[in-house]
Order: sequence, then C-alpha cells, then structure tokens
Amino acid sequence: MNRSRKPIFSATRLLAALAVLILPGVTLAGESFDGKWLTTVSCENARDALGYSFRFVSVVKDGNLRGLHGTEGEPSSLLIEGKIDGDGSAKLYATGRTGSKEYVPGRDTPRGTEYSYSIDAHFKGSKGTGTRVEGRPCSFTFEKQ
Repeated sequence: MNRSRKPIFSATRLLAALAVLILPGVTLAGESFDGKWLTTVSCENARDALGYSFRFVSVVKDGNLRGLHGTEGEPSSLLIEGKIDGDGSAKLYATGRTGSKEYVPGRDTPRGTEYSYSIDAHFKGSKGTGTRVEGRPCSFTFEKQ
C-alpha cells in the first residue's frame, strides 16, 4: 500500500463541503414561515374611540411578511410589513390611513389621515401573536393557512 498519497480532502475542500451542507439550512430557517397567514387585528377602546377588529390575509415570502387590509393609500387601510427571523421573532411596521372618526382617538382627525406604528411579534409553527408598540392597545394573531 502506498502511504504517501495526499488525503482526499484538503482543509479548504472540507470547509467548502461543510458550507454547502450548512448554509442552505440557515436560509430555509427564515423561509419556514413562508405562505399565507390569516391576520386578525383587534384594538381596544381608547379614550373616546371605539374598539375594532378585522381580518385579512398576509403573505410571507422568503421570511418577509406583507399584509394589506383595504386599498393601499385609501381611508380605512392598513399595511403591515416586516421580516420574520428564523427563530420566529419579528419586528413589523404598520402604516395606514384613518377611516371613520368614531374609531380614532380624539375624533378630530380627518378621514384619510396617515398613521404608523411598530408591532413586536413572534411566530412558532403555524401560529403567531403580536402587540402594538405605540399608541392604543392592539393585539395581532396570525394563523397559517
């Protein structure tokens, strides 16, 4: 037997082979939430404003969530966007335009006024929950379809 042969894998080849095996798993972790999610927004009464709740479908693609209630840029609309990390934590951002005055704290805000806020959320398996960070108390639930 000839023992002077070089090993089949050099250190560089071994690292390259390991990277090919490990890196796809990193990418797939964030994508495990990809698909359609039934999103429910529920906001409590605040000051003199009535509470409300509505549902719409959000889509997660490549770990990025986008959900739209209503028509983007029109009164009574809400757009939620953000990244879901592989561990399920998510920092989402909501933008929209106000609708009927009875649902807006203060009630002196004109219909169609722009607003925005942050959402802290967490996803696990086929469920997710979140809370509004600023402003009136609101909760969010997400159910994978």
